[in-house]
Amino acid sequence: MSSFLQKIRDRAGRLGRVLVYASMLLPGAARAGAYEDYFQAIRMDNVYFLKQLMQRGMGPNLIEPRRGYTGLMLAIREDSMQVFDVLVNAPDVNLEAQAVNGDTPVMLAAFYGNAPVVQLLLSREVEVNRPGWTALHYAAINGDAGIVRMLLDASAYVDAESPDEKMTPVMLAAMRGRIAAVAALRDGGADLSLKNKDGLTALDLARRHGQEGVIEVLQEKPQP
Repeated sequence: MSSFLQKIRDRAGRLGRVLVYASMLLPGAARAGAYEDYFQAIRMDNVYFLKQLMQRGMGPNLIEPRRGYTGLMLAIREDSMQVFDVLVNAPDVNLEAQAVNGDTPVMLAAFYGNAPVVQLLLSREVEVNRPGWTALHYAAINGDAGIVRMLLDASAYVDAESPDEKMTPVMLAAMRGRIAAVAALRDGGADLSLKNKDGLTALDLARRHGQEGVIEVLQEKPQP
Protein backbone atom coordinates (compact mmCIF):
# COMPACT_ATOMS: atom_id res chain seq x y z
CA MET A 1 0.00 0.00 0.00
CA SER A 2 1.37 3.45 -0.95
CA SER A 3 2.08 6.02 1.75
CA PHE A 4 -0.65 8.22 0.25
CA LEU A 5 -3.30 5.50 0.57
CA GLN A 6 -2.08 4.67 4.06
CA LYS A 7 -2.49 8.31 5.10
CA ILE A 8 -6.05 8.31 3.75
CA ARG A 9 -6.86 5.10 5.64
CA ASP A 10 -5.35 6.46 8.87
CA ARG A 11 -7.29 9.69 8.52
CA ALA A 12 -10.53 7.80 7.87
CA GLY A 13 -9.90 5.66 10.92
CA ARG A 14 -9.37 8.72 13.09
CA LEU A 15 -12.51 10.33 11.71
CA GLY A 16 -14.50 7.18 12.46
CA ARG A 17 -13.32 7.19 16.04
CA VAL A 18 -14.19 10.87 16.42
CA LEU A 19 -17.71 10.19 15.14
CA VAL A 20 -18.14 7.32 17.59
CA TYR A 21 -16.96 9.54 20.44
CA ALA A 22 -19.21 12.38 19.36
CA SER A 23 -22.25 10.11 19.19
CA MET A 24 -21.63 9.09 22.80
CA LEU A 25 -22.01 12.68 23.93
CA LEU A 26 -25.47 13.22 22.51
CA PRO A 27 -27.84 14.14 25.37
CA GLY A 28 -30.16 11.63 26.97
CA ALA A 29 -29.18 8.15 28.05
CA ALA A 30 -32.44 6.82 26.66
CA ARG A 31 -31.67 7.93 23.09
CA ALA A 32 -31.27 5.25 20.43
CA GLY A 33 -27.78 3.80 20.50
CA ALA A 34 -26.80 4.90 24.02
CA TYR A 35 -26.95 1.30 25.19
CA GLU A 36 -24.54 0.20 22.45
CA ASP A 37 -22.30 3.19 23.11
CA TYR A 38 -21.95 2.14 26.74
CA PHE A 39 -20.51 -1.25 25.80
CA GLN A 40 -18.44 0.28 23.01
CA ALA A 41 -16.84 2.66 25.51
CA ILE A 42 -15.94 -0.37 27.64
CA ARG A 43 -14.43 -2.24 24.68
CA MET A 44 -12.36 0.84 23.82
CA ASP A 45 -11.32 1.29 27.47
CA ASN A 46 -12.48 4.90 27.23
CA VAL A 47 -13.04 6.19 30.75
CA TYR A 48 -14.09 9.67 29.68
CA PHE A 49 -17.03 8.56 27.57
CA LEU A 50 -18.03 5.82 29.98
CA LYS A 51 -18.29 8.40 32.75
CA GLN A 52 -20.32 10.68 30.48
CA LEU A 53 -22.81 7.89 29.87
CA MET A 54 -22.94 6.90 33.54
CA GLN A 55 -23.68 10.50 34.47
CA ARG A 56 -26.62 10.30 32.06
CA GLY A 57 -28.07 7.40 34.01
CA MET A 58 -26.41 4.27 32.61
CA GLY A 59 -25.46 2.24 35.68
CA PRO A 60 -22.66 -0.29 36.19
CA ASN A 61 -24.92 -3.34 35.98
CA LEU A 62 -26.29 -3.00 32.45
CA ILE A 63 -26.30 -6.35 30.67
CA GLU A 64 -25.38 -6.99 27.05
CA PRO A 65 -27.77 -9.53 25.55
CA ARG A 66 -25.49 -11.94 23.71
CA ARG A 67 -23.48 -13.37 26.60
CA GLY A 68 -25.32 -11.70 29.45
CA TYR A 69 -22.18 -9.87 30.56
CA THR A 70 -22.40 -6.82 32.76
CA GLY A 71 -20.12 -3.91 31.91
CA LEU A 72 -17.68 -5.10 34.57
CA MET A 73 -17.51 -8.57 33.05
CA LEU A 74 -16.98 -7.18 29.57
CA ALA A 75 -14.17 -4.98 30.87
CA ILE A 76 -12.45 -8.09 32.25
CA ARG A 77 -12.91 -10.00 29.00
CA GLU A 78 -11.60 -7.11 26.89
CA ASP A 79 -8.78 -6.29 29.34
CA SER A 80 -10.15 -2.75 29.61
CA MET A 81 -8.60 -2.04 32.97
CA GLN A 82 -9.19 1.71 33.10
CA VAL A 83 -12.94 1.34 32.77
CA PHE A 84 -12.81 -1.72 35.02
CA ASP A 85 -11.45 0.51 37.77
CA VAL A 86 -14.38 2.90 37.32
CA LEU A 87 -17.00 0.15 37.27
CA VAL A 88 -15.65 -1.93 40.15
CA ASN A 89 -15.73 1.14 42.38
CA ALA A 90 -19.26 2.19 41.42
CA PRO A 91 -21.41 2.22 44.59
CA ASP A 92 -24.02 -0.28 43.40
CA VAL A 93 -21.92 -2.57 41.21
CA ASN A 94 -22.91 -6.24 41.37
CA LEU A 95 -19.74 -8.28 41.82
CA GLU A 96 -21.70 -11.55 41.87
CA ALA A 97 -23.51 -11.06 38.55
CA GLN A 98 -23.78 -14.15 36.35
CA ALA A 99 -23.57 -14.36 32.58
CA VAL A 100 -25.86 -16.59 30.53
CA ASN A 101 -23.47 -19.51 31.01
CA GLY A 102 -23.12 -18.85 34.74
CA ASP A 103 -19.73 -17.16 34.66
CA THR A 104 -19.07 -14.50 37.30
CA PRO A 105 -16.51 -11.67 37.28
CA VAL A 106 -13.98 -13.60 39.34
CA MET A 107 -14.38 -16.63 37.08
CA LEU A 108 -13.64 -14.54 34.00
CA ALA A 109 -10.63 -12.96 35.67
CA ALA A 110 -9.31 -16.43 36.53
CA PHE A 111 -9.94 -17.71 33.00
CA TYR A 112 -8.06 -14.80 31.41
CA GLY A 113 -5.24 -14.98 33.93
CA ASN A 114 -5.74 -11.49 35.34
CA ALA A 115 -4.21 -11.91 38.79
CA PRO A 116 -4.64 -8.27 39.96
CA VAL A 117 -8.37 -8.41 39.19
CA VAL A 118 -8.74 -11.78 40.92
CA GLN A 119 -6.94 -10.40 43.96
CA LEU A 120 -9.10 -7.27 44.05
CA LEU A 121 -12.34 -9.24 43.74
CA LEU A 122 -11.25 -11.64 46.46
CA SER A 123 -10.52 -8.67 48.70
CA ARG A 124 -14.18 -7.74 48.22
CA GLU A 125 -15.08 -11.25 49.44
CA VAL A 126 -16.78 -12.48 46.28
CA GLU A 127 -18.08 -16.05 46.30
CA VAL A 128 -15.61 -18.60 44.93
CA ASN A 129 -17.60 -21.79 45.55
CA ARG A 130 -20.74 -22.62 43.62
CA PRO A 131 -22.33 -25.62 41.90
CA GLY A 132 -20.82 -26.45 38.51
CA TRP A 133 -17.89 -24.56 37.02
CA THR A 134 -15.85 -22.45 39.42
CA ALA A 135 -13.07 -19.88 39.27
CA LEU A 136 -10.64 -22.61 40.35
CA HIS A 137 -11.57 -24.73 37.33
CA TYR A 138 -10.83 -21.76 35.08
CA ALA A 139 -7.54 -20.97 36.82
CA ALA A 140 -6.51 -24.60 36.34
CA ILE A 141 -7.36 -24.45 32.63
CA ASN A 142 -5.40 -21.21 32.28
CA GLY A 143 -2.52 -22.71 34.22
CA ASP A 144 -1.77 -19.71 36.42
CA ALA A 145 -0.42 -21.21 39.65
CA GLY A 146 -0.49 -17.84 41.40
CA ILE A 147 -4.22 -17.48 40.80
CA VAL A 148 -4.75 -21.09 41.86
CA ARG A 149 -3.06 -20.34 45.17
CA MET A 150 -5.03 -17.10 45.63
CA LEU A 151 -8.29 -18.98 45.21
CA LEU A 152 -7.24 -21.79 47.53
CA ASP A 153 -6.26 -19.21 50.14
CA ALA A 154 -9.78 -17.80 49.74
CA SER A 155 -11.22 -21.24 50.61
CA ALA A 156 -12.00 -22.36 47.07
CA TYR A 157 -12.99 -26.03 47.11
CA VAL A 158 -10.00 -27.83 45.61
CA ASP A 159 -11.96 -30.87 44.38
CA ALA A 160 -14.95 -29.08 42.82
CA GLU A 161 -16.49 -31.15 40.02
CA SER A 162 -17.48 -29.70 36.66
CA PRO A 163 -20.98 -30.41 35.32
CA ASP A 164 -21.50 -33.54 33.26
CA GLU A 165 -17.88 -34.70 32.93
CA LYS A 166 -17.11 -34.48 36.67
CA MET A 167 -13.70 -32.94 36.09
CA THR A 168 -11.83 -31.52 39.07
CA PRO A 169 -9.41 -28.60 38.68
CA VAL A 170 -6.35 -30.85 38.93
CA MET A 171 -7.74 -33.10 36.18
CA LEU A 172 -8.19 -30.11 33.87
CA ALA A 173 -4.70 -28.83 34.59
CA ALA A 174 -3.19 -32.30 34.17
CA MET A 175 -4.64 -33.01 30.74
CA ARG A 176 -3.50 -29.60 29.48
CA GLY A 177 0.03 -29.91 30.76
CA ARG A 178 -0.23 -27.05 33.26
CA ILE A 179 2.62 -28.27 35.44
CA ALA A 180 2.79 -25.35 37.87
CA ALA A 181 -0.97 -25.35 38.38
CA VAL A 182 -0.96 -29.12 38.94
CA ALA A 183 1.73 -28.72 41.58
CA ALA A 184 -0.19 -25.92 43.30
CA LEU A 185 -3.37 -28.00 43.36
CA ARG A 186 -1.52 -31.08 44.57
CA ASP A 187 0.08 -29.06 47.35
CA GLY A 188 -3.31 -27.51 48.09
CA GLY A 189 -4.76 -30.88 48.98
CA ALA A 190 -6.32 -32.07 45.71
CA ASP A 191 -7.55 -35.65 45.96
CA LEU A 192 -5.62 -37.38 43.17
CA SER A 193 -7.64 -40.58 43.55
CA LEU A 194 -10.87 -38.99 42.32
CA LYS A 195 -12.20 -40.14 38.96
CA ASN A 196 -14.16 -38.29 36.30
CA LYS A 197 -17.28 -39.48 34.49
CA ASP A 198 -15.17 -41.87 32.41
CA GLY A 199 -13.42 -43.36 35.44
CA LEU A 200 -10.12 -41.53 34.84
CA THR A 201 -7.93 -39.91 37.49
CA ALA A 202 -5.72 -36.86 36.94
CA LEU A 203 -2.76 -39.20 36.42
CA ASP A 204 -4.72 -41.24 33.87
CA LEU A 205 -5.55 -38.06 31.96
CA ALA A 206 -1.94 -36.89 32.02
CA ARG A 207 -0.84 -40.24 30.60
CA ARG A 208 -3.55 -40.24 27.96
CA HIS A 209 -2.48 -36.77 26.77
CA GLY A 210 1.24 -37.44 26.95
CA GLN A 211 1.96 -34.88 29.66
CA GLU A 212 5.23 -36.29 30.97
CA GLY A 213 6.04 -33.30 33.18
CA VAL A 214 2.65 -33.52 34.83
CA ILE A 215 3.05 -37.25 35.41
CA GLU A 216 6.25 -36.58 37.35
CA VAL A 217 4.58 -33.89 39.47
CA LEU A 218 1.59 -36.09 40.27
CA GLN A 219 3.87 -38.90 41.42
CA GLU A 220 5.82 -36.62 43.77
CA LYS A 221 4.81 -36.02 47.35
CA PRO A 222 2.95 -32.78 48.09
CA GLN A 223 5.13 -29.90 49.28
CA PRO A 224 4.14 -28.18 52.54
